[in-house]
Amino acid sequence: MRILLVEDHVELSRSLCKALQDARLTVEVAADGADADSLLCTQEYALVILDLTLPRMDGLEVLRRLRARGSKTPVLILTARGGLNDRVQGLNLGADDYLAKPFELVELEARVKALLRRSQGNDAVVLQCGVLAFDTVSRMFTLAGKPLSLTPREYAVLEALISRTGRVVPKEKLFAEVFALTDEANLDAIEIYIHRLRKKLEYSGEGQAVITTLRGLGYVLQEQK
Repeated sequence: MRILLVEDHVELSRSLCKALQDARLTVEVAADGADADSLLCTQEYALVILDLTLPRMDGLEVLRRLRARGSKTPVLILTARGGLNDRVQGLNLGADDYLAKPFELVELEARVKALLRRSQGNDAVVLQCGVLAFDTVSRMFTLAGKPLSLTPREYAVLEALISRTGRVVPKEKLFAEVFALTDEANLDAIEIYIHRLRKKLEYSGEGQAVITTLRGLGYVLQEQK
């Protein structure tokens, strides 16, 4: 899943990026409010982590504009402005959660995971497709009960598919969730990762999870009957 981190503190931004990437998330960074607003006008994200005190445009204004455009993208406000008025104003403008600085990374990761599960409509802790399982809390894949070894890109593609098991996911949608704007890749790169995943999902028993290509439509993950 691709998320947008809006944070102007360079060192904090770097540490948050690393933590989120270690949690198998694709992260893009905006260092000021105006850049964040521009990205949110043109790109889709699974989640926005938003500081409030930003150069060029305040975080609350970024949030106000996002909601005025009708976007329902989850927003987690992450700021040193932890006063009651700021919290109330942020929540009233449409923020989904609020975490004051300083904070523990483990709490941030837990809140991010909860917001992502909620936004995807996945209340279940474990998503299942045949013998393939994805624990949305530990964020681990298993195949027939054994850990499944995946590269970060393979992981991102498979997460996008299992969160929509039985539904077609367009190639363009997969690409947007897997790659950041700064990545040097084209749409055809998705086919490479689909091919690799098919190999890793091979299973001789019942309940194999297969990725089917629907030409002109996209890909669908489903249990082989």
